[in-house]
Amino acid sequence: MTDQAFVTLTTNDAYAKGVLVLDSSLKQHRTNRKVLETVFDEVIMVDVLDSGNFAHLTLMKRPELGVMLAKLHCWFLTQYSKCVFMDADTLVIANIDDIFEREELSAAPDSGWPDCFNSGVIYQPSVETYNQLLSLASEQRSFDGGDQGILNTFFSSWSNHGIVLMIPKQKVSKVSPMIPI
Repeated sequence: MTDQAFVTLTTNDAYAKGVLVLDSSLKQHRTNRKVLETVFDEVIMVDVLDSGNFAHLTLMKRPELGVMLAKLHCWFLTQYSKCVFMDADTLVIANIDDIFEREELSAAPDSGWPDCFNSGVIYQPSVETYNQLLSLASEQRSFDGGDQGILNTFFSSWSNHGIVLMIPKQKVSKVSPMIPI
């Protein structure tokens, strides 16, 4: 379906290498969603959004995650009816096109914080949601210093829906954390 897309973000050379692996794994499992003719069908430059929350990022030993707030720009991709955001350190191990049938905001539980979701999510782009996310990010600090804290705060009822919004991890594998090369 051309009105649905896989989306990812790269902020440096190490993550760009991960994007190439993600691209290859999606092709290998023959996705029929908009993704990857050459490398990606569409590349959109976005402004960097940095949480500036060095204290939390230092505690997690992941200072590079501050700029991951740029993921919030994904909600502005209103040319698509539904998107699946996948981190660049995700490896697809089976066809996952059926994931687009899930409702917003479906996500996999985070392995470190099971009552929170990992920020690889199924979402419906919306200018209204985009503006609300940007407002939240500017008014309130992320509890983890990055995008995952903002998204879990905004979609705080996610864990109340039980398994309905929880994506099983059988079809994807995280290869993180990516170490800059």
